[in-house]
This record gives sequence, C-alpha cells and structure tokens, in this order.
Amino acid sequence: MLFLDVDGPLLPFGEDPQRAARGTTPDSRLARLAFEVGSRLAALPCELVWATTWEEEANAEIAPRIGLPRLPVVRWPEPPDRHEREDRWYGLCWKTRTLVNWAGGHPFAWVDDEITDADREWVSTHHGCQALLHRVESYRGLTDEDFAALDRWFRTL
Repeated sequence: MLFLDVDGPLLPFGEDPQRAARGTTPDSRLARLAFEVGSRLAALPCELVWATTWEEEANAEIAPRIGLPRLPVVRWPEPPDRHEREDRWYGLCWKTRTLVNWAGGHPFAWVDDEITDADREWVSTHHGCQALLHRVESYRGLTDEDFAALDRWFRTL
C-alpha cells in the first residue's frame, strides 16, 4: 500500500512555497498536475491510498486530472490529548500514528513532504512490518528518482 499526500508530492509548490501558496487559486494549482504522474503511480505494484487533508476532494479533483480511479481515503481522527502531546514531544508528523493504524500490520510506503527522522524511528518501533517513509521535496514534487525508489522498494517485498 502507498499512502499519497497531495500538496508537495503531487502539487509541488515551486521555488518559493510561501509565495506559491499565497498567490495561487485552487484551480491554478491544479493546473500544475502532470497527467503522467497518474499512470506512473498506477504502474507501481501496490494499492494507492489518499493520505491528504484533501480527503474525498482528492478523488473529485485530483484523481480524474491524473487518470486515476477513485482511491481509498484515510480519515483523520481527532487525536487524544495524550497522543497529541507525545507527538509534539517526539516531533512526529500528525499523520504518522493514523497511517500505522490504517496499515494494520501490513507493509506500506508513505510519500509526503512532512516526513522526518522522528517519524521513521517511531514507525520502526511501533509498526511490526516493513515501511518506507519517503520524503519528497515540496518545491519540486515527485521525481524520476522518487518513482524508481518506490518501484524498487515494492518489488523487494
């Protein structure tokens, strides 16, 4: 399973992320989507899952523009106060615990621009299976090298 973030990996922010985010409308950001990304994602030997704040909007706005079918969507529950405090303490991305729970002990890869070493360490300690947390540079999005790394990882499972 491959958990996909949208902002950053699929919709790169360009050279100046703050300026790009402020100076664009949702439609102009969507115009940056490359149709070929969908076919490259679909060619990976895995199930694709949206792991984005776009939630169902990813199926309505992103999937058709890049030629993907409707995908499962991770829902983001409100974290218990204890987890929220722990996550801040350890420096975890707010998505990490939910994605490990969603994976349910199965191998997964996660593509996001917010992944840190703290997330990798937490997943290796709390997830009983293989996981690849692949950080993508938000200013450039998924590259040929990213697709090659994902393909290699999934083929070794």
